[in-house]
Amino acid sequence: MIDKFKQWLGIEGVKVQILLPEEIKKESGFVDGRIVIHSKHNQTVTSIYLSMIEIYTRGRGKDQKIDEYKVGEIEMNQDINISPSDETNINFELPFSLTPSDMDVFENKNLITKGLSKAAKALQQVESSYRIDVLLKVKGTALDPFDSLPIKLT
Repeated sequence: MIDKFKQWLGIEGVKVQILLPEEIKKESGFVDGRIVIHSKHNQTVTSIYLSMIEIYTRGRGKDQKIDEYKVGEIEMNQDINISPSDETNINFELPFSLTPSDMDVFENKNLITKGLSKAAKALQQVESSYRIDVLLKVKGTALDPFDSLPIKLT
């Protein structure tokens, strides 16, 4: 009975991990990676949802503001049987689209505006960071396994 309850909660169930290259080029427009799935029990993954999130931070101290924007997502709907003896690897290509801010557009006009824009960003401590999230839907569980991994865009 306890084993069924733990399996329903996802404890000792499916575990997921994202594997990515150390650096990803902004110009490429996609992220190539791999998802590694393993479990201690026979399980069925019904879908995989991947998203790329931009974390946009600006300001200092109490005035600091953080916004998150979804810049890419894919969903794979397929039944994948996971057995305790195997590790399942799924390769993916996640497309993303970065929308430049008004300040980025201003920065790219010429050398003078580039310097002014960089100074304004440094003064306001404007920064964007990125992460990849994965969420698995597993048949018969209430809590779905997930993983999140920060990435470096160059």
